[in-house]
Amino acid sequence: MATQIDQRAGARAGSALDAFFGISSSGSSVSRELRAGVTTFLAMAYIIVVNPGILSTAIDFEGSFPQLLTVTVFAAAIGTTVMALWARLPFALAPGMGLNAYFTFSVVLGQGFEWQTALGAVFLSGILFMIISATGLREWIINGIPRSLKFAITAGIGAFLAIIGFVNSGLSVNSDATLITVGDWASSSSMWLVAAGLIITGVLVARKIPGAVLIGIVGTTVLAMITRAEVFVQGDGSLGAFSGGDIVSTPVWPGDLIGALDIGSALGTGILTVVFTFLFVDFFDTAGTLIGLSEKSGYMDEDGNMTHPRAAFMADGIATTAGAFLGTSSTTTYIESAAGIEDGGRTGLTSLTVAILFLLSLFLWPLAAMVPAVATAPALIIIGAMMMTGVSKIDWNDYRIAIPAFLTIFGMPFLYSITEGITLGIISYTAISALTGKADKVHPVMYALTGLLVLRYIVS
Repeated sequence: MATQIDQRAGARAGSALDAFFGISSSGSSVSRELRAGVTTFLAMAYIIVVNPGILSTAIDFEGSFPQLLTVTVFAAAIGTTVMALWARLPFALAPGMGLNAYFTFSVVLGQGFEWQTALGAVFLSGILFMIISATGLREWIINGIPRSLKFAITAGIGAFLAIIGFVNSGLSVNSDATLITVGDWASSSSMWLVAAGLIITGVLVARKIPGAVLIGIVGTTVLAMITRAEVFVQGDGSLGAFSGGDIVSTPVWPGDLIGALDIGSALGTGILTVVFTFLFVDFFDTAGTLIGLSEKSGYMDEDGNMTHPRAAFMADGIATTAGAFLGTSSTTTYIESAAGIEDGGRTGLTSLTVAILFLLSLFLWPLAAMVPAVATAPALIIIGAMMMTGVSKIDWNDYRIAIPAFLTIFGMPFLYSITEGITLGIISYTAISALTGKADKVHPVMYALTGLLVLRYIVS
């Protein structure tokens, strides 16, 4: 009797999920959606370690790493839940790679803004993101930026992540003669670990193993422990949090981060360009990701338009503002969601599963906190490679298009600034087009952006 009751209860629960998410009408099943959710989580779970690892360089106080890990998970869970229950799409969100690097290395360490002010800028960019998403400005802006620059921006961020990985690993070091040079293989154990991590992760990614990047991080960490490499520094957020030997632990409450954002300072003239850059990168990264995922999952109509655009974009804006209040950089939709879609995920139940798994991961934070920087460096480099795929869609034979794309891609790592790379791309595209008889081919939004960016240099 009890078994029959349990079966009927399970059937009712399954029916309710089916009705809410439209699972059957999407050609899927509850079990397939749950499995796809696990696959997506494994594919993007590396962010649990990588995001606090990057942000803790800028948000640097005692115990910052575990607090940043908690807010990373909270931001991912909130954004993904909104996507699941409102847009009902199989797309997951988390603090964005590239945006966290811009926050850390450009805004805080590069330009000298306080991290609280930078969080205020992220919050304001999220508000603007929602306003744009709720109005017709979204279509106008998307249509105004040439496809070549969209692909170039993504690739440039990938190059920027890669150079950070090279520097953090010791593969690239300072040189008075050549500016940068290769590190010392003979004396640096970290370089050998990174080389091994690159091979491990590269093989897993090439074989399309779910969770390849995360497995690579774990594998490199284990290798560091086995070889007793001198890469764990007590108190830096690696072994310090694991010294008690606990693997499962209560999450660290982010009391020093929640509500720490400084919106007033973020409204200052000097940081408005930072707000714009957060908005620009997040908006177009999200647009490109959502378009690609919608096409892959069947949520694109015959005219090439997304069938759930407003809810999907609003989920991203809500997640960014919530994440900034909690204490992390911009939250965005992850292209790794394609892993779950490939595994059959078609509805919001897939993303809801991801959100639940993120929350459960909070109780394993000591295990994540022991990961050294050299274990995440290969992940940054591999992710950088993944972000290069769009360059094949740029017409390199048309120099009016190729030169701005080139300046965008290589301006970011060579100038060590995502902002400067984007600025070079936009200004050069507008100027070259206008001066080669193609002025009428440039969308008005590009002229507006070019004017604002040139003004930025004049008043700075």
